[in-house]
Amino acid sequence: MQAAPSSVKLLTMEEYLAYDDGTDTRYELVDGELVEMPTESPENCRLAKLLMLELAKYISIVLINVKDIELAVSGRRAKVRLPDLTVLSEEGYAALTGKRSNTITHDMPPPLLVVEIVSPGTKNRDRDYRYKRTEYAAREIAEYWIIDPETHQITLCLWVNGQYEDQVYQGDTPIQSTVIPGFNLSAAQVLAFGAN
Repeated sequence: MQAAPSSVKLLTMEEYLAYDDGTDTRYELVDGELVEMPTESPENCRLAKLLMLELAKYISIVLINVKDIELAVSGRRAKVRLPDLTVLSEEGYAALTGKRSNTITHDMPPPLLVVEIVSPGTKNRDRDYRYKRTEYAAREIAEYWIIDPETHQITLCLWVNGQYEDQVYQGDTPIQSTVIPGFNLSAAQVLAFGAN
């Protein structure tokens, strides 16, 4: 991940939403600073797409977004994340209809579920396990899944009374989602999506 040059002024949320550098470069906004997002590994992309198809068995496909939605979160300054997979509520979907960008702002309902697939490296682990966990809890997102191919586990962070409580899944134990009724794949089955 490469940060924009320090000579670039820090952006407000409004400036970020209007920002267009004329390229297809994807950025997260971290405390007002544009941070270029590298391309994902083929395994992580495949895992996200196959998980999307699996989730579509339980909920409408129009509510599922893979790597194509931005989420405003709280920080010292303006901050926007690009989750690997997001499941919207009907109200959240309606709030985005007709908007200029696919950005969930602070005045919109939060997603029901956000999924991050951990990429190798200490910096990525800190971002997914620490920073995003705190940011997504502050947005009151009901479930945050951290899929970690390196440790062969999936952590479900369940929003309860203002904070996340973690349930860690490994092996053949079925994942118990509170927002995807009937979902019954195990961590091993989900992680196998990235290996195929």
